[in-house]
Amino acid sequence: MIDSLVNGSIPPGLIFIIGGLLVPLLPQMARAPYMLALPALGAFILLSVPNGNHLQFELFGLTLTAFRLDPLSKIFGIIFHLSIFLGVLYALHVRDTVQQVAGLVYPGAAIGGLFAGDLITLFVFWELMAISSVFLIWASRNEGAYRAGLRYMIVHITSGVILLGGVIVHYSETGSIAFEKLGLVSFGTLLIFIAFGIKSAFPLLHNWLQDAYPRGTVTSTLVLSIFTTKLAVYGLARAFPGTELLIYIGATMTAFPVFFAVIENDLRKVLCYSLNNQVGFMVAAIGIGTPLALNGATGYAFANIIFEGLLFMTMGAVLLRAGTTKASELGGLYKSMPYSTVFCIIGAMSISAFPLFSGFVFKGMILQEAAHYHFWAWLVLLFASAGVLEHSGIKIPFFGFFGLHDSGKRVEEAPWNMLIAMAICAVLSIWIGVQPQYMYTILPYQAEYTAYTFDHVITQLQLLVFAIFAFVVLMRSNLYPPEIRAINLDTDWFYRRLAPALVRRIGRGIAALQTNVMDGVERQVQHLIGTVYRHHGPQGALARTWPAGSTVLWVAILLGAMLIVVYFFGP
Repeated sequence: MIDSLVNGSIPPGLIFIIGGLLVPLLPQMARAPYMLALPALGAFILLSVPNGNHLQFELFGLTLTAFRLDPLSKIFGIIFHLSIFLGVLYALHVRDTVQQVAGLVYPGAAIGGLFAGDLITLFVFWELMAISSVFLIWASRNEGAYRAGLRYMIVHITSGVILLGGVIVHYSETGSIAFEKLGLVSFGTLLIFIAFGIKSAFPLLHNWLQDAYPRGTVTSTLVLSIFTTKLAVYGLARAFPGTELLIYIGATMTAFPVFFAVIENDLRKVLCYSLNNQVGFMVAAIGIGTPLALNGATGYAFANIIFEGLLFMTMGAVLLRAGTTKASELGGLYKSMPYSTVFCIIGAMSISAFPLFSGFVFKGMILQEAAHYHFWAWLVLLFASAGVLEHSGIKIPFFGFFGLHDSGKRVEEAPWNMLIAMAICAVLSIWIGVQPQYMYTILPYQAEYTAYTFDHVITQLQLLVFAIFAFVVLMRSNLYPPEIRAINLDTDWFYRRLAPALVRRIGRGIAALQTNVMDGVERQVQHLIGTVYRHHGPQGALARTWPAGSTVLWVAILLGAMLIVVYFFGP
């Protein structure tokens, strides 16, 4: 079995899919070491298999490649395996079989899609991701999670259908199903682009993320935040590098979540908007399409999984211990959760791209290429970078652990397994920022870059100081949006407000039409009954008693008329 894995004759994703499905057969005591061993085994295989196409076979005249390994897929494969290990470690205290199974099958499907060398294989794992991930939302076992899970599944199944349609059209046009650089050159590739865009949470297609992810459990939201959007980023980097439209889409993605995140009260939902924002940087870099920009996109995806995962971990710890992540209900938790507080600050500094933290290295690549090739996009990305500090760098740790007032909550620190997972993410975030040269060796493209130049450090520090100053001024002048209990509507306005209003209006119209039709039918029926009654009622002409003589006369007349007809017109 190991030999088959090492020589690449078994898709790596199956390690987690089959392994996850076997979890219910194990006793609870054996599950923890077993689940930790799976990503360790997968990483060993990944680092042992040489680059190239593995496990190719014919199906219905098509050549499918279930395992394609190259520098681009390898860097995503490394971070996916690492994140599975950290996710399992973070959730070791969970005894829910549904979460344990879905928490392995869903990442396994993502890894299967990552290493797919053709679009058919990608589609199969694409849909398996949608189906398996919804159980992580439903694991909360409440009505809100159930409804959000249904909406989430509809969106992602739709994405799969669009992807399949694009693959069919593309194959009919080119005769190829290879998952390679496609470009926006036909209707088929446009459909594939839209399918990737849905999972990347493009603007106006993004609200499934804020709707569903915060509904997950303490641990499942962490797993959800990692794989779907990053696989979509990989798909864009693989199929649409250098597509200029992605620059505008990515820049928009970085900017608009800032406004929603600032006014949002639920801190896990703030992080979902932050996830939108962060993916936008990657999408814009893919649109620029230079080797350094693509390195920035992939490296930033790698680092983001670690530091944004760290922020989701700290908010999960807050939810576990305090029972809420609503900023209006928190404050003073740093007194009883000091380690989680420190880890959250490290994650916040990383996502804000402070020097010596991982975000600084790869966001610098993206900003440098944007400044060289697309000035207006660079300005938007610069604004969005300041916004990241506002909503994730300051708001998350400040309102999560400090707050404007002490909530009086005195809780236990996070469980030891959560703290170890957070500590690993914190150390990696600092290590990558301090020693980025090791990351450079696994980036997919050849490109020269030096992170710590005087200009880059000073420019970034100026931006950060300005953003901090703006936050302080807004807070001191009471202009910063207060944290209040409220539901802030995004594109969900269409199905929470517009759609119900349209349904009610259409319903009233149908009811009025039904009433008018029924009234008209009733009047016609009453008229018919009245007519029949006039003729057949007690006083009607047809109800009268006719004399026998009159009846005989009428019979004679009819008989005579018949004889005349037969005589003149008969044979």
